[in-house]
Amino acid sequence: MRIDVVTIFPDYLAPLSLSLVGKARTSGILDLRVHDLRDWTADRHRTVDDTPFGGGAGMVMRPDIWGAALDDLLDEGAHLLLPTPSGAPLTQRQAESLATADEHLVIACGRYEGIDARVAEHYAARGVRVSEYSLGDYVLNGGEVAALVLIEAVARLLPGVVGNPHSLVEESHGEAGLLEYPVYTKPPVWRDAEVPEVLLSGHHGKVERWRRDQALARTAARRPDLLRRLDPAVLDKKDRATLAELGWAIGADGPFPAGPQTVAD
Repeated sequence: MRIDVVTIFPDYLAPLSLSLVGKARTSGILDLRVHDLRDWTADRHRTVDDTPFGGGAGMVMRPDIWGAALDDLLDEGAHLLLPTPSGAPLTQRQAESLATADEHLVIACGRYEGIDARVAEHYAARGVRVSEYSLGDYVLNGGEVAALVLIEAVARLLPGVVGNPHSLVEESHGEAGLLEYPVYTKPPVWRDAEVPEVLLSGHHGKVERWRRDQALARTAARRPDLLRRLDPAVLDKKDRATLAELGWAIGADGPFPAGPQTVAD
């Protein structure tokens, strides 16, 4: 996969040379290139922004500068990604789609009040796939943090990046659709807190059941919205019993919080 990132702060992307993403770049799994938007300016001040039409606070990034950069970087089939607080929330499913369906991503990191709206409109009209995404319901100073997040979320899903692919299944928001169960390591007792006995039993079946139950309980407590989206077909008899103990019933469309009468039944 190739990923191009355009920003006025290239050094902000330096962490992408570290850890698994850095190894993926070194091994050739990921072709990641970071570009300085100011390289496409023509004035001696390397200006990339101007005052907004209609007045108001802040500055807006100029479409002519972004157009020059994106014309050079967007080849056939490239997917243009624009981090913005007004975009759709980034999810694990979207990261999986980007990792499997796209070969070339171009991330345009806006600053100030954002990028002139005509940029996204122009490339979408030309047939370029354009996606505006957000990390959450808050505002950052620029798109660089969101670019870092997207690249790490996507890169770790590329074949050969994560050492044990099975870990991608069990982790939070993975294929199982649940939050991950709690994990423990040595020492078995730390500050009077003991590791759950079942994890020391050596009984793999009991360990797997405990982890599944913990994942169900954690998801029910912290992200009931995820639990509601589970396909009833993936829930076995023991899953259903666990959910019943947690106050959840199983309907045709998936789990739902049950009233006291339903649980008693």
